This record gives sequence, structure tokens and C-alpha cells, in this order.
Amino acid sequence: MIKTVLFPVAGQGTRLLPATKSIPKELLPIYDTPAIQFGINEAIEAGAERLVFITHPEKDSILKYLAHDIDAIETLRRKGKTALADTLDATGVPAGVEVALVLQTERLGLGHAIMLGANHVLDGPVGVILPDDVILGASCLSEMAQGYSGGHMIAAMEVPEDEVSKYGVFDPMGERMGRMQRSSGIVEKPSPEEAPSRLAAVGRYILDPSIFRVLKKIPKGAGGEYQLTDAIAQSAEVVGLTAYHFTGTRYDTGNHEGLLQAAQERRRLLQD
Repeated sequence: MIKTVLFPVAGQGTRLLPATKSIPKELLPIYDTPAIQFGINEAIEAGAERLVFITHPEKDSILKYLAHDIDAIETLRRKGKTALADTLDATGVPAGVEVALVLQTERLGLGHAIMLGANHVLDGPVGVILPDDVILGASCLSEMAQGYSGGHMIAAMEVPEDEVSKYGVFDPMGERMGRMQRSSGIVEKPSPEEAPSRLAAVGRYILDPSIFRVLKKIPKGAGGEYQLTDAIAQSAEVVGLTAYHFTGTRYDTGNHEGLLQAAQERRRLLQD
């Protein structure tokens, strides 16, 4: 069971400027719902008891969104605005689920953000959701949790050769077994010539808790940042690494095209 899910939400969203000058990319709507809500729903479906949001002081609107405003919901119900109350009730983090907030005052990479959440995790493996990777269809983290048996597991998909330099890329070993593929390691943003495969990591992780000890020791990597991929690659030699071929469809809503495509698919799903 995945009791804790970490949400790194401190990024600047530079690919979506000028919209993200005033609105965090995680709050931009995917047709009718902010991107972050899809991740929250996914974590809850996977059984998470505590959600840890690693954010930046400039993004206080995320904190406001996360609040489950029971008073406002009840006020709407008393006024007979049931549909609006139901909509508001379905946003943010539901009552009964713990929320922890951590500030990442310096944006030093995904590995650094995950390390900051170490003191807030419950026992057992830890989930990580990158909210700008919106996955529509079957709940990805739930699928992964059902197949998880230890070590590190990362959602994976095949990408074109000319796009491997945008991702962490797995070094598969042995035969794929169902949706799971054992891997000897993972390389952060390799050139097409150096990539061990076209199997790329997507923003859903289940991590062995040993990852936090490794994160404290790794040097800065690609882009001068502390890379989660580097820590996973190092600790995979001990705990193992599995790539999970999820069934949903992933959209990179951190760019304009992905945001539009996700919104169009969300609209289609609502109409079906």
C-alpha cells in the first residue's frame, strides 16, 4: 500500500509563459479541471493517506486551492446551489486525507525537491506524482501499486528516437513480463546515440524509502541540478528497478500543445 505520495510543485512553468507569470502551471485547467486535481485524485485512488506538496513561496495560490473549504461548501448548499457545492466539494484534497506542505526556496531540481519531503513520509514505499504529466484513462498509480513488489518502479512509455533526450531512459534487461520490465538502470536525458533504449520514464514513481539516503549523497547532475534519476540509477543496483507500461494516455501539460491535447481528450471523455 502506498501511504504517502509526494507532489513536487515548485517549478516555474517557463514553457507556458506568459500564462504562468501569475498562475501556477499546476492550476491551469484541463478543460474543466486544474491539472493538479487529476494527480490528487490518482493518489487518493491508490490509497494514499498523506499527500506532501513541495512548493515554492511564490506559489501560494496552490495552497489556497488545496484547502477543502467545508464552510463555503455548506453555505452553497444552504442557498440551494447544490451543483456548485458538489463541484467545490470535489476539488482540493478531500477531508480525512493528511496534507503536508514543504517549501523549496531554491529550485535545485527534482531530486532536491523529493529529498525535502523525507521528513514527512509514512512507513513503506513512497509514491511521486508530477502533476503536469496528466494521465487520462485508468489510474496509473493504482495500476503500479497493484503490480509493485519492491524496489523502485517508474511509469514508462516508448518515445520516438529523436525525443529520448527529453526523458530519463531505461536500460531494460530480460524479457518484459506483462506490463513490467526489469531494468538495470536509467539515464537522464541521453543523446539518441547514447540512449540505452526508447523506453522513457513518465512522472509516476513508487520508490523504496532508501532513495532518501541516496539523495543526500548524490552530486549535481544534468542542468546543474540534483536529479532524481541519478539517485534511482545508483540505488537500483541494490533494490532493483522496474519500468511499468501503464494503460492510460499521458499528456505533457507543461507545454501549450500538451495542454490543448489533454483538454480536448478530457472534453471527449466527458461527452462519451
